[in-house]
Amino acid sequence: MIGYVTLGTKDLKKSAAFYDKIAAEMGIGRFMETDTFVAWGSADGGAGLGVTQPFDGKPMTVGNGVMVALAARDRAQVDRIYKLALSLGGTDEGPPGPRGNGGFYAAYFRDLDGNKLNAFVMG
Repeated sequence: MIGYVTLGTKDLKKSAAFYDKIAAEMGIGRFMETDTFVAWGSADGGAGLGVTQPFDGKPMTVGNGVMVALAARDRAQVDRIYKLALSLGGTDEGPPGPRGNGGFYAAYFRDLDGNKLNAFVMG
């Protein structure tokens, strides 16, 4: 159902470097790029992720309650993505671990602009 998700950024160059490394860990590369926008994903894959300078020229803000969930292959990849995000300057929003019932395992973090993400796996 979701085609792609776009997050605002204050610094496209720094944000793109952050997401290049997260995407590489997930085996995904850039598929679209302009002077104000970079997106990662693949034509035959699931939803893509993009970062952009706001089109209206106003300052970027973080949406309260908005979060992007990155589907990992397994728990070990959840752990690696979380550690990688923190090593790149991201901030902790909840370390890797089981959440709720049903085998949901996730780690929560914020990117360099304060956007909230998680890496997760079910089962």
